[in-house]
Amino acid sequence: MEYIKNRFYQKASKWTVDYQRLKKDHSDKVIAQVTIGQVLTGMKGVPSLVTDTSKLDANEGIRFRGYSIPELREKLPRLNKEGEPLPEGLFYLMLVGEIPDRDDVLNISKDWATRSHVPQHTFDVIESMPRNSKPMTQFSMAILSMATESIFQKAYRAGVNKKYYWDTTYEDVMNLIARLPRIAAYIYRREFHNGNHIEPNPHLDWAGNLAHMMGHDSEEIKRLLRLYMVIHADHEGGNVSAHTAHLVGSALSNPYYAYSAAMLGLAGPLHGYANQEVINWIFDMQKSLYTENPTKEQIADYCHKTLKDGRVIPGYGHAVLRKTDPRFTAQKEFAEKYIKNDNLINIVNTLYEVVPGVLKETGKVNNPWPNVDAYSGSLLYHYGIKEYTFYTVLFGVSRALGVLASLITDRLYGMPIERPTSHPLEWYIKQAEGTA
Repeated sequence: MEYIKNRFYQKASKWTVDYQRLKKDHSDKVIAQVTIGQVLTGMKGVPSLVTDTSKLDANEGIRFRGYSIPELREKLPRLNKEGEPLPEGLFYLMLVGEIPDRDDVLNISKDWATRSHVPQHTFDVIESMPRNSKPMTQFSMAILSMATESIFQKAYRAGVNKKYYWDTTYEDVMNLIARLPRIAAYIYRREFHNGNHIEPNPHLDWAGNLAHMMGHDSEEIKRLLRLYMVIHADHEGGNVSAHTAHLVGSALSNPYYAYSAAMLGLAGPLHGYANQEVINWIFDMQKSLYTENPTKEQIADYCHKTLKDGRVIPGYGHAVLRKTDPRFTAQKEFAEKYIKNDNLINIVNTLYEVVPGVLKETGKVNNPWPNVDAYSGSLLYHYGIKEYTFYTVLFGVSRALGVLASLITDRLYGMPIERPTSHPLEWYIKQAEGTA
């Protein structure tokens, strides 16, 4: 057994004992009461999932296996002292539960390089789609097309014992993650560079190779994509993309099915599509104000107009967080380190000064602070990735790290199919009125 796979099994087998003990001895323990309001507003705050890879704290932000983003940037291995942590290290942490050493991370890089061959029929599927197909549509279809390669699916049909479901799921997950940069870059070059594709460089790390295949070879943009892949990798289990992968996977659908479905959720305007909406909104503001350099007062007025028109200010607010998203802060620090006097980034920084105050004035916003989407597009745009309809695909490449690590653990725990109870609206009305 490959040594990182073996480390995961040795560690996670102990977690499985705890999972089974809780299930056997404490299934009747009441941990929360659910209100009608929670049911009618998206089940927010209801503890109903097991996700080990990360946890979102309203006041501290995201923690990956207990580590904050600043701690990850300090502790995870990197290629050199001045660079950003390698996403391979975060994947190891989420899978195994401990900070890897440099050799562990380089091992994953090499492993993914050897697994990165994309079957020809996947490229054929992409090429068969209309050129005006959205990048996320192509991305999800490409992932789905690789289900023909599923090792888990073949093992299941051959009658493998369920205690070994995790083993072939691990193989599928590693193969899928390894191939995502190649697929994403292929879609990017097809869509925006006349199909002039760039072959992968097996000597580069996972995120660095993605930048290379997209046609961006500066060291700074490779560092940016390493940071981007780390901070977008996971956000506990209840967000749409993570929950979708868990839900579809709970039916024992193979990882390609589960992750393709997750990407359809990520493509929604209220989820991963938001990073595109931020850039669109800024450009619309510049056009409306007839200036590329709006003043703070003009920006404030446009924010008020946006709210008056019944729209939201994209990139601000979060369902859980009650502070500035640490992922926003990490990107802001990156910009301060490498970028001087970029107009779009200057506007993003001014928005940070203006928008929270505007939102507080409404008295209706619990969190007026920026989230990860408020900054990410401006950095990508600065480094020449100006095709913002592609930004959600990059998000999708990153999100695989946490979501698919969780799917392996789901299979090792032997989690059952997810099946909550539902009732007609009339039932809730009767409950509320005490007439049930």
